[in-house]
Amino acid sequence: MYTQAMDTMAREGRGPVKVEDPALQARFDARIDAGDFIEAKDWMPDDYRRTLLRQISQHAHSEIVGMLPEGNWISRAPTLKRKAILLAKVQDEGGHGLYLYAAAETLGQSRDQMLAALHSGKAKYSSIFNYPTLTWADVGTIGWLVDGAAIMNQVPICRCSYGPYARAMIRICREESFHQRQGYDSLLAMMRQGTEAQKAMVQDAVDRWWWPCLMMFGPPDDQSPNSAQGMRWGIKRVSNDTLRQKFVDATVEQAKVLGVTLPDPDLRWNAEREHWDFGRIDWDEFWQVVGGDGPCNRERLRDRVAAWDDGTWVREAALAHARKQQTEEKAA
Repeated sequence: MYTQAMDTMAREGRGPVKVEDPALQARFDARIDAGDFIEAKDWMPDDYRRTLLRQISQHAHSEIVGMLPEGNWISRAPTLKRKAILLAKVQDEGGHGLYLYAAAETLGQSRDQMLAALHSGKAKYSSIFNYPTLTWADVGTIGWLVDGAAIMNQVPICRCSYGPYARAMIRICREESFHQRQGYDSLLAMMRQGTEAQKAMVQDAVDRWWWPCLMMFGPPDDQSPNSAQGMRWGIKRVSNDTLRQKFVDATVEQAKVLGVTLPDPDLRWNAEREHWDFGRIDWDEFWQVVGGDGPCNRERLRDRVAAWDDGTWVREAALAHARKQQTEEKAA
């Protein structure tokens, strides 16, 4: 999910590779091979820094843009309990973005620069957040499938070679686990206690979100040329195809308990591989959405820019207050 930045680097092009100091490079490689964490003040190759910055900033962008599809349903939640849960979840996503922007800033780029790149369309976020939430069942399905896929992708990042990113991911993964459970619980309540119309609503949401969720892990390994280097550096620990297969294997069993049908006629157990086989993913759709032409790309970017503009007075007031406090402290 959040290594899509790595997967799109080849399509968008990369700058010339800088020749590094051989001694520093050898020391860095030895630390990577030993499984050591690289910290913000440590020497690192420019390509390593650039790859990390791209991935962490995209991850941060995904968290704050990801607030929008579900935030749309806060005022329409069916009960006070569900409203409180959804409010807490959306707040968590905002907090995740803050952790990740802070981690990315240690690599030498300011938060304002990262957000400017997002708002201009230069920086990307996860393709999954460019799909609409049409019904209340979409909120539960996002929790179950989208956050489930996110956990599958993010747990290995807790062992990322870059220390600030790895440490930020520990708390994020704990909170994402709660999000996945609450989404599943919401769908389970509708499937076991709901009307036939509500059950049909859940099935419709699963039908619409299933394939985009499989795309979240990025293109197939043989079409992801930068993944190998990311794994060599310890930024990425598990390949796209391996993560996607683990997600399918886990989700099929959960769907059985839930009582929904996954929308794939080719889904069947392969006794020889001891994994579930699944159908062909429409990668043309994936690249179309990544390229800015998904169902909600323009809407999401417009809303993010509007939120930034509307919050200008808050940022200015906070800075003015901080300056006032510094002046008073110096005078004391």
